[in-house]
Amino acid sequence: MSLPSSTTYHYLARRPESAYRQLFVRGARIRADVLYGHYTGEEPRSPEQIAADYDLPVEAVREAIAYCESEPAEIREDRLREAATAEAAGMNLPDYKLHGKPKLLSPQELARLRAP
Repeated sequence: MSLPSSTTYHYLARRPESAYRQLFVRGARIRADVLYGHYTGEEPRSPEQIAADYDLPVEAVREAIAYCESEPAEIREDRLREAATAEAAGMNLPDYKLHGKPKLLSPQELARLRAP
């Protein structure tokens, strides 16, 4: 379920220069889903702990959590693009951890994978 397009965020904004479509914390290069991952991860952290870790206002972390919990389509699409890029670069192959070098992708291939 996505938030209505009329939702206004105080701490979150788009970064037009980024390949990611999801919202970032204003004035920082921190994607909302990165903060949410700390909140819901294997060792969950409180919004206050995350805010202290990143030197952010607690309200910014809470806003990022609420945004991610609304399941916006742009986060789903970002994850699909990341998965497609990893697959194309061979990062999902069993021996990737042994040699650790992803296949270099051409600018055209990257553009194709990152297209909306």
